[in-house]
Amino acid sequence: MRIIGIDPGSRITGIGIIDSDGRHSKHVFSTCIRLGKASFPDRLGKIYQEVELLIREFQPQQMAIEEVFLSKNPQSALKLGQARGAAICATVMQNVPVFEYSAREIKQAVVGKGSADKSQVQHMVKLLLNLQGKIQEDTADGLAIALSHAHVGATKARLKNALAANG
Repeated sequence: MRIIGIDPGSRITGIGIIDSDGRHSKHVFSTCIRLGKASFPDRLGKIYQEVELLIREFQPQQMAIEEVFLSKNPQSALKLGQARGAAICATVMQNVPVFEYSAREIKQAVVGKGSADKSQVQHMVKLLLNLQGKIQEDTADGLAIALSHAHVGATKARLKNALAANG
């Protein structure tokens, strides 16, 4: 299963693409979409275009994205929601199903602790995908989202099969 994970942001959007069977995952591609100081509508357009290009190039079967978290700053939460919307629209227009996870769920799936900090997430992403060198924070987050979907999806499938076998 090829999964694209997206960590949306109005300045930097992290992208991670993996292949996974639910137990073993392999890094395929990762990057950050750096949005610069363009107008906000232009940044949303760039997120849409870049995500669409990556989906066409890498052909993921599923997309996982971080849910909007409640922020002290409502304006920031609104912009994050709009960035998510641009990425989701680009994905849905390519007929790729979208799955959403909270930051806590992602950290729990990747690190084993829902309150893990960014450095712990980066470290585990590097270990799980056997990556060398420094990994950019937003890129690590995109990969973590893809990994969490691979792990959670595989667990749900095993539970469903176990229930069906016993039911």
